[in-house]
Amino acid sequence: MASQPSTPNDPAPGLLAAEAKTALQSPNAAFWRRFLQHRLAVVSFFVLVLLFLLSLAAPLIELITGVDGDQVNLFAIKAPPSAEHLLGTDELGRDLLVRLAYGGQVSLIVGLAAAICSAVIGSIIGLIAGYYGNTIDAILMRFADGIISLPLLPLLIVLAAVDLNKLGLPQGLTDSPNISLYRIVFLISLVGWTTVARLVRGATLSMRTREFVRAAEALGASPPRIMVVHILPNVISPIIVATTLSIGSIILLESVLSFLGLGIQPPTPSWGNMLTNALELIWDAPQLVYYPGALIFITVIAFNFLGDGLQDALDPRSDGKKQ
Repeated sequence: MASQPSTPNDPAPGLLAAEAKTALQSPNAAFWRRFLQHRLAVVSFFVLVLLFLLSLAAPLIELITGVDGDQVNLFAIKAPPSAEHLLGTDELGRDLLVRLAYGGQVSLIVGLAAAICSAVIGSIIGLIAGYYGNTIDAILMRFADGIISLPLLPLLIVLAAVDLNKLGLPQGLTDSPNISLYRIVFLISLVGWTTVARLVRGATLSMRTREFVRAAEALGASPPRIMVVHILPNVISPIIVATTLSIGSIILLESVLSFLGLGIQPPTPSWGNMLTNALELIWDAPQLVYYPGALIFITVIAFNFLGDGLQDALDPRSDGKKQ
């Protein structure tokens, strides 16, 4: 029997094959396909990997160059780049490359730690508010609205200026050389959870009416188990995107506080306090400002582009054709 001729409205066989191939792709393969099509996100990912490697290699750089990043040399103040000091020295004669690498460790640790802590707090609050709803939802969301309404930078400046010795904290903790790092992470986490909480709450509201959640409730699963096992894995995408986007903002916020003298305290280097120390030398030694400022700028932009790429890659409706 003769086959029916194709009509102009029939889809092309090649198009059908492409659609079938796309439908058969695993979620992981589809994620990577969409992410790799976002060129700026891919470039940003490799830039961030290089920055992390540079920061982790700070002790190795000291070993190779034979310099100590904390060694003050008043005879080599603001020295230009040389074989011994590849990027020159700072206002106290310390090697600039080594201090930039150690400063990257501090700035990136603050960004990552504060973003993760904020995501954990926000996820817990968002899950509870979205799952229980009603009065609990109203109380938690009004509390989040109150945090959002506060002027963030002035609030952090006031909290960062509090004398820890008057809060009854253990003497060993207040005398720790890393206490300023712990305090910055704690303060930013204290006020930075609201975005994740609102996103998770909205996603949880839609998830709690799904059939698999109702089935788990019918089988007697406890609310904490339902939230952690059944709802949380399905709302992880907005958490990842929001956390990635917040890292750049947190690094910028830490730099502002350090620039004001309320963040990471010397001699521990961070890109922010390196800018503060070089403020009065911008005309005599502009490289002391350019290098940490450029690293802050590149890191913040890279995290923002990476967040955009993850948002497109985690969205099945996105075609991923970002440039």
